[in-house]
Amino acid sequence: MKLLVLYATKHGATREIAERIAGRLRHDGLDADVRDVAHAGAVDGYDAFVIGAANYMGHWLKEATRFVSANTAVLAGRPVWLFASGPLGTELTDKDGKDLRETGAPEEFTTLRDALGPRGTAVFFGVLDPHRLGVFERLIRHLPEGKKLLPEGDFRDWAAIEAWADEVATELAPA
Repeated sequence: MKLLVLYATKHGATREIAERIAGRLRHDGLDADVRDVAHAGAVDGYDAFVIGAANYMGHWLKEATRFVSANTAVLAGRPVWLFASGPLGTELTDKDGKDLRETGAPEEFTTLRDALGPRGTAVFFGVLDPHRLGVFERLIRHLPEGKKLLPEGDFRDWAAIEAWADEVATELAPA
């Protein structure tokens, strides 16, 4: 079984998640490659896909959405899993008690469920390194509530990411 783990990243954290997923899939005995969606090339030689992107303001990065749109015919006929990275902080729930991994899913997941029928989706917490921020993000952090909205730190749960990759591998394992 040959898998392709694809990602779209703004500051590199989603790439690191994709690399960890691919590494775990290899550890579980699968042949997994990892590529940026912008340099994916032909994908028809793969049996299954894991596609992830950073999630900003409730949306996947546009590069990931464009990739899926351009490759729907191939993707829809094969097993696909989707992930997003983005919520920041140590709280797992929002002020209303809702799970941020559920409420933090990008809007595109809804449309992609219809187009691709993914076998699974996941939302992973992300990273904020203030040295990698763009001008707009730095400006937000200077606002009175900015550092609360965009807290600094690495909030990725590597055990949860690896467990999710193990679930993907289990589904793809020969019976």
